[in-house]
Amino acid sequence: MEPKIVDQILTANTLAKRIIPCLDVKDGRTVKGVNFVNLQDAGDPVELAYQYSQQGADELVFLDISATHEGRKTTVDLVKKVAENINIPFTIGGGISELSDAEALLNAGADKISINSAAVKHPQLIEDLAKAFGKQFVVVAVDTRFVEDQNYVHLNGGRIKTDWETFAWIKHAESLGAGEILLTSMDYDGTKNGFDCNLLGEINKDLSIPLIASGGAGSIQHFIDVFKESHVDAALAASVFHYGEIAIPQLKQQLIDNGIQIRP
Repeated sequence: MEPKIVDQILTANTLAKRIIPCLDVKDGRTVKGVNFVNLQDAGDPVELAYQYSQQGADELVFLDISATHEGRKTTVDLVKKVAENINIPFTIGGGISELSDAEALLNAGADKISINSAAVKHPQLIEDLAKAFGKQFVVVAVDTRFVEDQNYVHLNGGRIKTDWETFAWIKHAESLGAGEILLTSMDYDGTKNGFDCNLLGEINKDLSIPLIASGGAGSIQHFIDVFKESHVDAALAASVFHYGEIAIPQLKQQLIDNGIQIRP
């Protein structure tokens, strides 16, 4: 293959937007709530993961949402079962606080790991993970909430407000070696009223690494809006996929029809 054609393919893959279902897992089951509370059962994570892989999801995110709060590690056995049933990139988060945690998840089938609370408490962890496994392996997840005219980072599944202003923390995480940012707007999460396009757009303007939008998806139009208005690299959603409200093949076709480049 000629170098010029290779360059064109690489450029196309870089520009293509990604659709990412998210499995929020608690006690071995996929759950979903509104604004991080009132969690409802949404199905078996292994079964859902298989369905999304077959339907054409670009990646899958698995978050053990109570691991940090409960002071434990991510359930590796469940991660292995999910990994065995999919053939798409797999990001895992929850309870990761040291290199050995990340290595265990990598061995269980993770392509990337997501760190949230541990990254804020011990920023050096971002740099250590990036050096050990490569930047592309490190996703820094950020849960943000609007408080007193500012967006602030929250920890432990949104339970604890920090002093970090959201954009300042994201830039710091990027400087330490984060390969991607997964930004969840807690004010929008589970509401199905659309993504926080204004915040996402403002942050994305000054970010040189991929930004994944999370929180608020309720319709196909919301995905169109977030890609066109915020120019994010990927959009993540949960309940609209779990409950069959949006089918991934139809979503991708609508995005194509609206001139948005996606991965096949």
